Amino acid sequence: MSPRLDAPPTRGATSTPPPEQEHLKPIAQDLAPDVDPTDVLAGLPEIPPYEEVGAVDARALSKTLFARLESLEEGTYAYSYVRNTLVELNLALVKFAASRFRSRSEPMEDIIQVGTIGLIKAIDRFELSRGVEFPTFAMPTIIGEIKRFFRDTSWSVRVPRRLQELRLDLAKAGDELAQKLDRAPTVVELAERLGISNEEVVEGMAASNAYTASSLDAQPEDDDSEGALADRIGYEDHGLEGIEYVESLKPLIAELPSRDRQILSLRFVAGLTQSEIGEELGISQMHVSRLLSRTLVRLRKGLTVEE
Repeated sequence: MSPRLDAPPTRGATSTPPPEQEHLKPIAQDLAPDVDPTDVLAGLPEIPPYEEVGAVDARALSKTLFARLESLEEGTYAYSYVRNTLVELNLALVKFAASRFRSRSEPMEDIIQVGTIGLIKAIDRFELSRGVEFPTFAMPTIIGEIKRFFRDTSWSVRVPRRLQELRLDLAKAGDELAQKLDRAPTVVELAERLGISNEEVVEGMAASNAYTASSLDAQPEDDDSEGALADRIGYEDHGLEGIEYVESLKPLIAELPSRDRQILSLRFVAGLTQSEIGEELGISQMHVSRLLSRTLVRLRKGLTVEE
């Protein structure tokens, strides 16, 4: 371990750090003008530049700083200084944890920033009296914060956390059953394995589709001749335009007399002319015209009243 960690710091006559403590200037700037950084470090080993501190030295120095942190009042300049120093000393833990997620699509800078939040939470919760090494205590908190970040931001479509966790359970159970059965498991088998209903399994599978999304302009991987996805989906169905009117007309038509319904069917379904309808029913073309006009007025009036 560096000999500087075993030696007490040299008190200066002014608030300006000595040359060997130039690395303390950024943090010292956060202190009040009348607070000497060396007063905060009284009784502590000298803190080398952070980039020169190895893992063993950082662990030893962190123990000393945690002991000092417990004796300081939260919210004071001294407390903030020691706490910030602990963050700087243990950033290597964040970088190590973030390296496990290097393959993810998020920038490494963002992952480190999120992991640093986990480090700060671990520092605030750590108790030296428990006898646990700080890296052992901090790593689950740091990794948990990073995983929470991916869970909350990586989904293309926001789904409830219950379904996010169900997706992970289904993936794990699916892999285990596939190895055991030498085939893809069925919905029933997955439901029995997880102790849930078949409907919940189907819901979880459907939610998995929201994890990643493809661009409508993306080309198929195996056959570029098919064109972009936008060219193969999303056509305009003109038949949908009249669905609302058809559904509104159904109860009105059901109330009509049977002959009026038959005339409507012959005219608009079978496509017969008024003369052909008259011959079919044994009435004149003029009678058919009057009956048809009266029926259409009645239906039109019924639709207007509903609107």
